[in-house]
Amino acid sequence: MPPEELALPPANGSEHLRAVLRAPVYEAAVVSPLEVMESLSERLDNVVQVKREDRQPIHSFKIRGAYTRMRALSSAERARGVITASAGNHAQGVALSAALLDLNAVVVMPATTAPIKVNAVRGHGAEVVLLGDTFDVAQAEALRLADARGLTYVAPFDDPLVIAGQGTIGLELIQQDAHLDRIFVPVGGGGLAAGVAGLIKNLMPGIKVIGVEPEDAACLSAALAAGHPVQLPEVSRFAEGVAVKQIGDRTFDLCQRYLDDVITVSSDEICAAVKDIFEDVRAVAEPAGAVALAGLKKYTEAHGIHGERLAHILSGANVAFDTLRYISERAEIGEHREALFGVTIPDHAGAFLDFVEVLAGRSVTEFNYRADGTDRARIFVGVQLSGGAPEGREIHDNLTAADYEAVDLSEDETAKTHVRYMIGGRSPGVDEEVYSFEFPEHPGALSRFLTELGTRWNITMFHYRSHGTDYGRVLCAFEGVRDDPDFAAHVANLGYPCQDVSTSPALSYFLLR
Repeated sequence: MPPEELALPPANGSEHLRAVLRAPVYEAAVVSPLEVMESLSERLDNVVQVKREDRQPIHSFKIRGAYTRMRALSSAERARGVITASAGNHAQGVALSAALLDLNAVVVMPATTAPIKVNAVRGHGAEVVLLGDTFDVAQAEALRLADARGLTYVAPFDDPLVIAGQGTIGLELIQQDAHLDRIFVPVGGGGLAAGVAGLIKNLMPGIKVIGVEPEDAACLSAALAAGHPVQLPEVSRFAEGVAVKQIGDRTFDLCQRYLDDVITVSSDEICAAVKDIFEDVRAVAEPAGAVALAGLKKYTEAHGIHGERLAHILSGANVAFDTLRYISERAEIGEHREALFGVTIPDHAGAFLDFVEVLAGRSVTEFNYRADGTDRARIFVGVQLSGGAPEGREIHDNLTAADYEAVDLSEDETAKTHVRYMIGGRSPGVDEEVYSFEFPEHPGALSRFLTELGTRWNITMFHYRSHGTDYGRVLCAFEGVRDDPDFAAHVANLGYPCQDVSTSPALSYFLLR
């Protein structure tokens, strides 16, 4: 059965503060470290610290709230057991808490949940029920089973004791650094933000607490605009740990009362924050775990904040391995370290080199091109930036000044997600040979390649993508080079490892006539 309704904490917050101080979280959780991010601190001209909730037994803060709620169960409730619905970290928090308290737990998860998460919950001894494709279906089934089997439903966020458990993070923060100026907290259902902000504002109200949520799952921002919780029609699942359609009633009351500000961030900004965390403290955050840092970076830039002591909460590190490729691809754009352009260039020998020279020595991170039989070619190109978005605008201006038709695609979601991988088509019926090259990843390597081979022989297909390794790979097709000894000599003089792949079945099927 669902937990009994409990009154909202009073306006003075004393009940919430008392609940936080009495929360028995350390029977299941640890005091997570607060670490300085040295490189990012220097870059932002602030002391930036990360609260490492990824160091908890389930690699997430969720153990705090789940255990606090379940520890308060009566003996009769313990005997019957608990149930919850979750596709993420709350499920693991309930499962581990049940194991520690020696009670039965049922977790209803969408049938689409990644096997790694399902196995983690089962690994703690919980019964897993897989049903439906969405959380809403799973939650409805969990509530039905709670009523049918007499189980206590453990809410993921909208419960006073869950909120109190999460609030212990705020207590640790001011114990670890009593001179903090601002704390950035991720917001999903609001349990963590409500708990931390309620604690901070009742003990050290001078510290600002800022909530951060994804711009495509901003349920708190929508609630603040409406004056009450509202349901979003859709939310992005990228940062699934904070992908909640509607904030809780209790959590909204506390967030509205205690948060100083709320900011939203894009998926690209979250990806950039994942990279920042890894580079500074060698932790691999899940997207939701990096939301607070993404907000910290955006907020300090927007408000011109310097010389302050800032903390953000790395809320979890249960990242699905196959999302890392996407994160890696998007991190540079989110940090404004890469710009993407669509450019029309003449289709003749030497045109590639002319184009690269307009980039003034900047590193090209991606270059996709396919001849289509006309005298013009449209290319998709990525350029590494050191000066952020203003440098991207400067490159666009330089291309336009050089009479290239160019469009900046850096903020075009379709281009970043789909089009960059779909540049191509079948060959225009020319006689061409296809080669795979390896060349060292350093400035000038691409220019040397084009100087040696691209000024004399017409290039009819070109694909290159840097993946941060020592060597880059290029797939390139040349017109009319079959049995040409002069071409073979130039390839040998280039000195880059290469292989003739003209007979590849994939090329024959998709790109060659």
